[in-house]
Amino acid sequence: MAIEEKRVPSVALMENAGRSVADHVSALLEKKKEACVCVLCGLGNNAGDGFVAARHLWNAEMNVSVFLLGPSDKLKNDARINYEILKRCHYPVKEIFRLTPTLKTVLAKADVVVDAIFGVGLNRDIEGLFRSCIALVNDLRCQVVAVDIPSGLDGTTGHIYQVCIKAKRTVTFSAPKAGFYRQEGPRYVGDVVTVDIGIPRKLFKGRKK
Repeated sequence: MAIEEKRVPSVALMENAGRSVADHVSALLEKKKEACVCVLCGLGNNAGDGFVAARHLWNAEMNVSVFLLGPSDKLKNDARINYEILKRCHYPVKEIFRLTPTLKTVLAKADVVVDAIFGVGLNRDIEGLFRSCIALVNDLRCQVVAVDIPSGLDGTTGHIYQVCIKAKRTVTFSAPKAGFYRQEGPRYVGDVVTVDIGIPRKLFKGRKK
């Protein structure tokens, strides 16, 4: 409704979302010198939020590593735009297709891992590289900031799609999701912080005739 009815540019919403995530990561690390951040991106819009967050963290002169779980040619729309911005700024994004020693080393050393793998659109069991990566993050007990929702959690029901990121903090956009408080949700979301990304508040009160 915000995008189609009110003409709020979707790329502006993504910019606000990613910037909010970066702000919360920075707040967690404000007393940590030479902090390392690892951003894990999938292939959907959630990845775009991760790219924006990474750009702002780089601009703040943090040590940031970005891993794209899959081929960049599958990125679309606003996620693609923000991926291209990083490339044009010569910020490195590593495409990976399996769990590499480099990824394992970076995750083990990271002070914060940003989970931008899956968003609220997930509706299938997680398999392959995505499943392996999420399991590794959980095994390492990384301090995770989830982008909008922990990857693997159903935002409506609280169902887990085989595996789910266990977040320390979930920076969710515009409103908490019902699934945060249902079924398995409370075990995975950590501290929930709701941020305003520019969606007109009147839309939350129902469609205006």
